[in-house]
Amino acid sequence: MKYLVLVGFLFSIGVGFAQHGLDKDIEKMESKVIEWRRDFHQHPELSNREFKTAEKIAAHLRSLGMEVQTGIAHTGVVGLLKGNQPGKVLALRADIDALPVPERADLPFKSTATGTFRGEEVPVMHACGHDTHIAILMGVAEIMAKNKDKIKGTIKFIFQPAEEGAPPGEKGGAKMMVEEGVLKNPDVDAIFGLHIGSAQEVNTIAYKSGGIMAAVNSFEINVSGKQTHGSMPWGGVDPIMASVKIIDGLQTLVSREMPLTNEAVVLSIGKISSGVRSNIIPESAQIIGTLRTLDADMQAQIHKRMREMVPAIAKAYRAEATIHIDEGYPITYNDPALTAQMLPSLKAAAGEDKVFEIKAITGAEDFSFFQKEVPGLYFFLGGKAPDATEVFPHHTPDFYIDESGLLLGVKTFVQLSFDYLNKE
Repeated sequence: MKYLVLVGFLFSIGVGFAQHGLDKDIEKMESKVIEWRRDFHQHPELSNREFKTAEKIAAHLRSLGMEVQTGIAHTGVVGLLKGNQPGKVLALRADIDALPVPERADLPFKSTATGTFRGEEVPVMHACGHDTHIAILMGVAEIMAKNKDKIKGTIKFIFQPAEEGAPPGEKGGAKMMVEEGVLKNPDVDAIFGLHIGSAQEVNTIAYKSGGIMAAVNSFEINVSGKQTHGSMPWGGVDPIMASVKIIDGLQTLVSREMPLTNEAVVLSIGKISSGVRSNIIPESAQIIGTLRTLDADMQAQIHKRMREMVPAIAKAYRAEATIHIDEGYPITYNDPALTAQMLPSLKAAAGEDKVFEIKAITGAEDFSFFQKEVPGLYFFLGGKAPDATEVFPHHTPDFYIDESGLLLGVKTFVQLSFDYLNKE
């Protein structure tokens, strides 16, 4: 039954693959992609620590006869495939890092790995689907390498570390890859990327022209008070109370000062740390959070107000506070002309009724750093099982992806690549 469904699906997408003689290659790739995905899932590695992951990727690309570069932005890998005919240069990107999240899903390839994050030993899990991205792009690389005689131009396969953010005090990710020249020599003309989604129906593709994902900034607030006995709070300055009021005040910036009918803004606190025991009011507290914006002017305004509000609220409670807002990621922006050009290719790969446009979301992606340099198209691949009764968000212990949608990721990248490089 599975074979009949697959053949019917390949026939329904039109002549895109058949005209290049690729339908059989793509059909045979599914089992390999799933096997690779399960291996990466069982052996995840944190940002800037993807050593074994990078070794496996590089070995695969070398086995395909590609020119391979390693150690880009610490653990990044790039494979260069030159077609038999001259033409444009296209980049395809997959992110390769995992997260400090414990896995609860009962899978035969469940992760039991651990790593070190912020000085603590933590469980590690591919809780955002980057394992599927790696496997998909490895499958695409194998298909394209077998058919390089049909390629006009060059493809750069970019396997990028630290999409989730480099550890504190380190550089990494797409920004560092760009700084180290990943889009040069040869110069890339366009770049494509995808992200699997646990809540999006399997075998569908979602896209948006223009801004598709938010800019993101992490922020850290350090509050200083005066330590005292818990029985005599008047003998000191309580940094925990000041922190509570700071958090409350920050939320009013979103609800009372941002024109939310223009674009969304999200401000979330992810960590508060302070104190050691119940009867000691400590001398300091730390607040760590994330800010998501979809408009550059609104982003600048809320940054300004955060820097004004945090020390002012702390002072009102006799404490002192500093705030640091990091550079973050820009808005993930799909070039409108490139999106319009490649939309027929998305539909050819998935089927006309399986491709739909969405509104911008407040998730963020450092793929945006590539898009600042060259036109890019970023889209979402469905990973929700048809019979799923509950969907678990990304970055959670119960995150789950249906593997039956991985082959569409391969098909879509292959379709986009041939259409972009071979069509005038």
